[in-house]
Formats: sequence, structure tokens, C-alpha cells
Amino acid sequence: MYRRLEALLLVAERQSVAEAARRCRVNRSSVHRWLAQYRAEHEATTLLDRPRSGRPRLHRPLTPRRLAAALARDPRRCGYQATSWTVPLLAHDLAAKGIMVSPRTLRRRLHEAGYRWKRPRYVYVERAAHLAQKKGASSGV
Repeated sequence: MYRRLEALLLVAERQSVAEAARRCRVNRSSVHRWLAQYRAEHEATTLLDRPRSGRPRLHRPLTPRRLAAALARDPRRCGYQATSWTVPLLAHDLAAKGIMVSPRTLRRRLHEAGYRWKRPRYVYVERAAHLAQKKGASSGV
């Protein structure tokens, strides 16, 4: 928007459209279009960039349903020596299934789907009193 306003100011200061275009490093047709937009409504907001859809996603096979199904599987049953999924491990597993996705993209998709990674907690559980002690344990004497 800065470049557009600068071009309008140059024209308002009696510079030619060609000179304004040269200084702003744009085509003369762009300056003429910006002038027409501004003159139509006399609002600087008409010169704002319109929202764009952006580049379409390349990883269409990674749907939220497939992501949920992949996370529901136990990594140990898939042949990994891990008790929970990490992003690099999940990306590797998906790649083995033909879904190529970078860890960065996978992190974004997990975040979009509402998943949060939390470190697994290990808790101390006392041995039940009715279970026998291992043989060879000292009796405390």
C-alpha cells in the first residue's frame, strides 16, 4: 500500500504519471489504475491489498481422519521402539505408507487439528502387598 500512496502523492505534487511510475518502480498502467480507484471513492483503503487464497496445499492425502487413525495406532505395533508418537517418527511412518509430509508441515497439521504434544509422565506405583518378593532379596536382618 505504501508504494500506491507514494505514487498518488507524487501525482498530486504535479509529477507526471510516467515519473511517479519510474520512482515507484511500477508500470504507468498501475499508477493509472490506482488513481482511478482512489478518485472513485476518495478512500485510501481502496488501495489495500485484497486477500488472496494463497498457494494450495500439496499434501492433500493427509486428511484429519487419516491423521487421527495414524495417531490411534500404537507405535510399538508398527515396529517402532517407542511408546508414543513423535513428529519425526510419525512423519517417517506416514512416508512409509506413501504420504510424504515434512515434520514442519505435520506439526502445523497436528496443531490445526487440535493435537498437543505432552511429555509422557511416569508415576511410581508401589508393588501390591499380596505379591511375593523376588527370591534372594534381603529380609532386612
